[in-house]
Amino acid sequence: MTSDIRIEQFPWRAMDKIRYGDTDRQGHVNNAVFATFLETGRVEVLYNATPRLAEPDCAFVLARLMLDFRAEILWPGEVIIGTRVASVGRSSLTLAQAVFQDGRCMATAETVIVQVDAATRKSRPLSPGAVKWLTPSVETSSN
Repeated sequence: MTSDIRIEQFPWRAMDKIRYGDTDRQGHVNNAVFATFLETGRVEVLYNATPRLAEPDCAFVLARLMLDFRAEILWPGEVIIGTRVASVGRSSLTLAQAVFQDGRCMATAETVIVQVDAATRKSRPLSPGAVKWLTPSVETSSN
């Protein structure tokens, strides 16, 4: 149920404005835009963290996105994207995310992000500092 998922379950939050151009012929936000909202939430975690999570000469790439649509999002307004770390691997992390409008959960997602070396384009292990910064989030996200 969407009422079981609350914004308080997500330590990171980002806001995105719903644009008129985000809507489709049915008058609700197009399904593809949901992925853009999730990206807004991921960027808040991955690129605004202190210390920097990505190693020098590395970048984060999206390896997997599982998205469940729970309700339609309507224009005008804004959405709040909640993000938490679900797990941390050797070179990847899994984020649990949810999109909310007016306090209601409209979508949930699980995304796998992999750190890749810019030169080789292959996965590269997360730094010990990144793992340390991300791990407490995993421990508190199970509540």
